[in-house]
Amino acid sequence: MGMYNEKVMDHFTNPRNVGTLEDSNAIGTFGSPVCGDMMEISLKIENNVIVDAKFRTFGCGSAIASSSVATEMVKGKTLEEALKLTNQNFVDELGGLPGAKIHCSVLSEQAIKTAIYKYAKENGLDLPGLEGFDPDAEFDHDEE
Repeated sequence: MGMYNEKVMDHFTNPRNVGTLEDSNAIGTFGSPVCGDMMEISLKIENNVIVDAKFRTFGCGSAIASSSVATEMVKGKTLEEALKLTNQNFVDELGGLPGAKIHCSVLSEQAIKTAIYKYAKENGLDLPGLEGFDPDAEFDHDEE
């Protein structure tokens, strides 16, 4: 595990916000066919602000660490602000991930977007940042 920095190790060994929220009103799951990892995020949204977030991840240390840091980063943010967060923000917050593991952080971004997408749909919200987002699309790792 020498390729991971201390912050990544800390979030991997002591992940924050693990589990499911009893009173969540937005849940997003995202699985990667590439690495077989799976991420579920549950959000509690009030007045378009994410007041709480929890996650369950079946995956490697990088997926767990980035999910942990992602839930910390979205708490207290508006839906619009949360949609602006990308996996690169999570990687930066962790102080970097090994190149081969960067794609693991995409799980968190996609799961959060999926949760917000479902919430927006159910509540008739038109949010910037969701244009063209399809939670069922096969996600590929090629940057546009």
